[in-house]
Amino acid sequence: MGLPAFVRRPAAAPRVRARQKGLLMLATFLALSGALRFGNGVGQAMAEATVPAPKGGTPSDTTPATGAACDAATGSAELLAALQAREAKLKEAEAKAAEREQSQALARSEIERRIAALTEAEQKLAATVAIADQAADKDVTRLVSVYEAMKPKDAARLFAEMDPEFAAGFLAKMRPEAAGAVLAGLDPAKAYAITAHLAGRNALAPKS
Repeated sequence: MGLPAFVRRPAAAPRVRARQKGLLMLATFLALSGALRFGNGVGQAMAEATVPAPKGGTPSDTTPATGAACDAATGSAELLAALQAREAKLKEAEAKAAEREQSQALARSEIERRIAALTEAEQKLAATVAIADQAADKDVTRLVSVYEAMKPKDAARLFAEMDPEFAAGFLAKMRPEAAGAVLAGLDPAKAYAITAHLAGRNALAPKS
């Protein structure tokens, strides 16, 4: 025969409390497990945030800095190339200017040398002409002395064969009386021609 209901009911309380205690322990374990997983996730996220990205990172992380560096390097290289080209042109221009200056200096030296040579040649020619003139004057003076020493008739025959201008040159240097004697022995037409040249020579002679 079974026990009354009010006698059996108290026996269920210990089992209820044991079940509640087990549930509480399970809930606590699950909560701790979730907290650990959450902490590990946060730690990993913080580590990823603090650790720098490797050199082989994604293009979105490295492209801007790399592009800026490339642009700066390219600009510097172009500027350096332009400066080097300008320097090369300046050196080339300086070399050409120096070459032109050297050529002009050589040309001036050559011109000066030729001028000096021409001057020397002119001086030598002038000296030669002077010597020739002196010799000619001596010859003319000697001939004048010879004609003056000749008899007027003999001298007249020689002057008759001379060109009137050439004869006038000798008669102009002779003594007046000797020249007159020679003219007196000439043919009147010849004497007139020689006299005309003598008059012309006197007209062209300087007055002072």
